Amino acid sequence: MIIVNTDFVQGKKVAETIGIVKGSTIRAKWIGKDIMAGLRQLVGGELKEYTEMLTEARKQSVQRMVQDAESLGANGIINIRFTTSQIMSSAAEILVYGTAVKLK
Repeated sequence: MIIVNTDFVQGKKVAETIGIVKGSTIRAKWIGKDIMAGLRQLVGGELKEYTEMLTEARKQSVQRMVQDAESLGANGIINIRFTTSQIMSSAAEILVYGTAVKLK
């Protein structure tokens, strides 16, 4: 599966546009990690617990988007975009979406 954030793939031609595909997940850290991040926030520095959480969430969201595209018979996804929303304190949704295509 070729995944790009442009509207074309260099050296390939879009033979068919299938439609929008997406993948998402909502993640929260357990209370122990939340407390550690809160303490780190007081002294400054990267909140590694949240960086880790969002990295995992992005990977899972992309996997779900790819599964969606594959179920439609696509071999590429163009114009992908990520969006993040806070659902509640310490919980975030990661949504990735793009256009499923058949490339030749």
